[in-house]
Parts: sequence; structure tokens; C-alpha cells
Amino acid sequence: MIGLPAKERAMSETVAEVTIFERIGGAETVDRLVEAFYRRMDTELDARRIRLMHADDLSHTKAVLKRYLTEWLGGPKLYSVEKGHPRLRQRHMGFAIASPDAEAWMLCMRGAMAETIADEAVRSHLDDTLTKLAYWMRNQPDAPEGTQTWKP
Repeated sequence: MIGLPAKERAMSETVAEVTIFERIGGAETVDRLVEAFYRRMDTELDARRIRLMHADDLSHTKAVLKRYLTEWLGGPKLYSVEKGHPRLRQRHMGFAIASPDAEAWMLCMRGAMAETIADEAVRSHLDDTLTKLAYWMRNQPDAPEGTQTWKP
């Protein structure tokens, strides 16, 4: 704000910043995003392994992801009031996660975002951020090229 004329500085200070949550369409879009994400996890062959990391009934998992994404995207604090700090990596330590799992997760998320988020700039930003997050969640070394570490 330094360097702006007083009138412009006052105007810019009164304009509220729009959150990504608001920009994508709020809770309705987050709901559709999570539903599309798990639908892809159920149907994408490359997502079989990560689907097996989840319960057969995804109701609870979907609800948790919806609360997490709502808060993470700048919406109401629905996740932290119930669960505290996300500690995502710690919460996922019980699952063996390697690069192919991060890639499968992103395959499902990219498809879900393409289906539900119209704003390309937001989609691109979320893709970058979520890709970093997905790869940060890895807790297993990657298998040597040409080997398979699990059986479908």
C-alpha cells in the first residue's frame, strides 16, 4: 500500500479479499469436487491401490475431506474445530504412500477439478499446490523402475 495515493490506498483497504472458497462457488462446489474425486477413485484403474486404502463406505471420509477442503480453501473453519491441526502427514502414516500413489491421487483430483471448477487460474493454482502436498505425503521409497510393489 505504500506509494499509493491516499484515495487509492483507502479504497484498496476497504475491498475484502475474495477467498478461493468463494471464488470457486463455496460449499456446493466443494461438495461436488469431493464427490467427483471419490467417483474417480472408484473408477480409475490407476487409482485401485489408493482406493484400497479407504473403507468400503466412503461416507465418513467424504465428510472429513469436505470439511478440510472448505477450511483450507478459505471457507468456514469446519475441520480444525473438530480435529485440531490437520497434521496430514502424521494422519496418513498408517498407509504406505509412494510416488505412484501421489500420482493416482492427483489423477483423481485433477479430473474432479476439471469437472467442478470453471476458473482455470484457480484450477492451475490448486493443481500446483495439491501436487506438492500429494508428493509431501509420501512415506515410502519408490520402487525401482519396472518393478511392482503391490498386487491389485
